[in-house]
Amino acid sequence: MNERVLRENSIGLIGLVIVVAVIVIAILAPLLAPADPTAQIARRLLEPSGEHLMGTDELGRDVFSRILFGSRISLYVGFVSVTIAVLLGVTTGVIAGFYGRQVDSILMRFVDVVLAFPALVLAIMIAGLLGPNLTNAMLAIGVVYAPAFARVARGSVLIVKSEPYIEAARLLGSTNRRIILRHVLPNIVAPLIVMSTLSLSTAILTEASLSFLGLGVQPPQPSWGTMLNTGRRVMEIAPWVVIFPGIAIMLVVQGFNFFGDGLRDALDPKLRGT
Repeated sequence: MNERVLRENSIGLIGLVIVVAVIVIAILAPLLAPADPTAQIARRLLEPSGEHLMGTDELGRDVFSRILFGSRISLYVGFVSVTIAVLLGVTTGVIAGFYGRQVDSILMRFVDVVLAFPALVLAIMIAGLLGPNLTNAMLAIGVVYAPAFARVARGSVLIVKSEPYIEAARLLGSTNRRIILRHVLPNIVAPLIVMSTLSLSTAILTEASLSFLGLGVQPPQPSWGTMLNTGRRVMEIAPWVVIFPGIAIMLVVQGFNFFGDGLRDALDPKLRGT
């Protein structure tokens, strides 16, 4: 039985390995990086070699070191922005689903308006209005993905609040606040955990897109999106300056997607084999 479950979740295990590896790399970046990620040397656009494993960029900075430190930015933005999305979305969804009627109608119409915009376009608009920096980028990403959490939370609450134990809690005199905290939230946490894991990949990808457009991390701070933006000018003569950041983004995004799929199957056995 254990071997079958392990085999069915092989993709999830691969994702977990990638995620753990990236977290370890981000933590140990100052020890692993062979050079200062912002230090410039006279020899620019050097090809990958033993001295510079991934070459140098147009300013002579070590690409390998910048990718290592860029992992810190990506994970930081991913976790913070998803936390913002969870707090805003789950609060909205729980209130709408639990109280229903006019409260549900008003809150969910607002959610529908936000969902009507493409996520990346809305994130660009918010980040552009707030100003180009890392904090505003995280806030923009969090606001953009909050409605999806609101939808999931509301749907789960509508199912849970019809259960007999909710009515029993009411008969025992429990307040709405106590019912939400003690009975509703613990029973809707599983799908929210899975969605949070999957949202980390989209948040990291969105941050890279914003940084590529100059609305996220600002130079000289290392960011994979910024590296792609600056490297595109010299990619024909030095393709490594965009290849390696692109590979880093692809691996991390796929890692979180694989891990999220495996986590979904583990938390909901009914989905196995689908």
